[in-house]
Amino acid sequence: MTEQLSAVAAFLRRHDNYDILTHDYPDGDTLGSAFALCLVLQQMGKHARVITTYLPDDFLFLQKDVEKQDFVAQTVVSVDVADTKLLGSNRAVYEGKIDLCIDHHMTNKVMVPLRLVDGGAAANCEILYKLFQHMEISWTRAIANCLYTGISTDTGCFRYTNTTAETLRIAADIMDIGCDVAYINKVMFETKSKKRIALEREIYDTMEYCLDGRCAIIAVTLEIQRRVGVRDGELEGLASIPRQIEGVDVGITMREKTEGEFKVSVRTNGSVSASQICAELGGGGHSAAAGCTVRGTLEQAKETLKATAARYL
Repeated sequence: MTEQLSAVAAFLRRHDNYDILTHDYPDGDTLGSAFALCLVLQQMGKHARVITTYLPDDFLFLQKDVEKQDFVAQTVVSVDVADTKLLGSNRAVYEGKIDLCIDHHMTNKVMVPLRLVDGGAAANCEILYKLFQHMEISWTRAIANCLYTGISTDTGCFRYTNTTAETLRIAADIMDIGCDVAYINKVMFETKSKKRIALEREIYDTMEYCLDGRCAIIAVTLEIQRRVGVRDGELEGLASIPRQIEGVDVGITMREKTEGEFKVSVRTNGSVSASQICAELGGGGHSAAAGCTVRGTLEQAKETLKATAARYL
């Protein structure tokens, strides 16, 4: 790992004019990683900007100290992107042009000249923390806020099984730097819009138990999204709902992206591999949290998911 960190640090010093890519439907880890790296590169005197499909309102604070810069990109870095197909609308522009990949997914499929991948890291921001320590940067509250946001959201505020002792030590170091823990925790874990509450009420009505109650499925259809009027940012965090139910080993959240196409999030309690379930369907991720895309009607997609989950229960 030390050799990888040294190679990436040298790469970052050697190049300039960075486009930093996040995955589609961006969460706290990909955005925290991107804005933290952008801040560090700008601190080094480099030109850098974050490229994302959109920025949910809850994460606007991450860009507060980032300088807006205009330049022609020469270097492309992806963060928390396990596969180029996860780049969404940016895929057509950047596929085959990524120079450096920094990721924490064991199933990473991004083909690049240089990579920094650690499948044992609870969050991609853990890897960025180690890289910045290796580079001996000047720590700021803004950088710390970005990293804490990524680590806390990817671990469910340190409740998920991916949380390790090292995760907690890194979070403690970031807190010592001066990140705004109380604000971030409130925004990420304690605040919901009225539309989000209405959405949760709707999706509880879609809850279906199967496989002797060990699997629970919820669905967010286009009809529900239109009826409630939610924005993309208000759809994050739903995947944890079915997994929280007593006796459920596999929680599946289906989100209809376009008619006949569902973005699927699978969460497990550790005894079943979410990554293996999703890999069968062309996706991937971590042992307790993974994703894939399933096509068909709602009922057809459900049957596909049930049959796949059954093979691992």
